[in-house]
Amino acid sequence: MDLENQKRVKDLAEKYGAENIVVLIGGAEAESAGLAAETVTAGDPTFAGPLAGVPLGLKVYHAVEPAFKESVDADVYDDQIGMMEMVLDVDAIVEEVSKMRSEYGKY
Repeated sequence: MDLENQKRVKDLAEKYGAENIVVLIGGAEAESAGLAAETVTAGDPTFAGPLAGVPLGLKVYHAVEPAFKESVDADVYDDQIGMMEMVLDVDAIVEEVSKMRSEYGKY
């Protein structure tokens, strides 16, 4: 997650309260999705950005996770994301993001 997005997430969590924020990520690889999930839950693991040492514990989901998929209109999901499910390693992405959420999530 780039430094600008880290700042946005931090500012929004401070403004609205971390308990009211849900982060939706869409990285195409499990490793990058997991890194983004770790950043918004445990803090920036590279210690380079605004979230370095800032464990926000935010709720975080990937766009291909069943919890997100079930919460949106099926036609919209299929139109916007459905094709990507065919080329992504969905199981690896779900495993990585849910691991970060369960380990470091507070909400």
